[in-house]
Amino acid sequence: MAVDMRVKFDIALRSRAAELLSSGAGHRAVAAELGLPVRTAKGWQRIYGAVGTEGLLGMGEKSTAYGYETKVAAARAVVDEGMTRAEAMARFGVASEAPISRWVKAYREGGAEALRPKPKGRPKGPSANPGGTTREEELERRIERLEAEVAYLKKSIALKAEKRSRTARRRSS
Repeated sequence: MAVDMRVKFDIALRSRAAELLSSGAGHRAVAAELGLPVRTAKGWQRIYGAVGTEGLLGMGEKSTAYGYETKVAAARAVVDEGMTRAEAMARFGVASEAPISRWVKAYREGGAEALRPKPKGRPKGPSANPGGTTREEELERRIERLEAEVAYLKKSIALKAEKRSRTARRRSS
């Protein structure tokens, strides 16, 4: 059986932590009982409070993609309404504090528009949209390319002629 390297603690330990949290134990008691770092137990308590046992047991299985409305609502709740990140996690069903922190930062810097989905992948170049250019624009581009080629050839011919004249002068001297 393959071991999931994304999750540091196994599912049995997280299941036991969920049982303790459901019985009312705090993060310090869970940490002491299971031999966990207090910081880890505190994070698990937040996750348990936000999405319950399923979220705690499902850690590392798949990442959830949240919609634009959820992101804006969570960020507004934290920034404008003064809600804590942990409360926002519970209210909006976000399994981690990290995305909420990113959303809040983006919301403070650029407003709700900063949370809009961005296009994925490499941007399309000018040749990807052949219907967007007119015949005149294509001909202008071709003329510019040909003019550059002619200038290059003229320069090359001039350099070759200069080189020939230098070698001819040396021979005659």
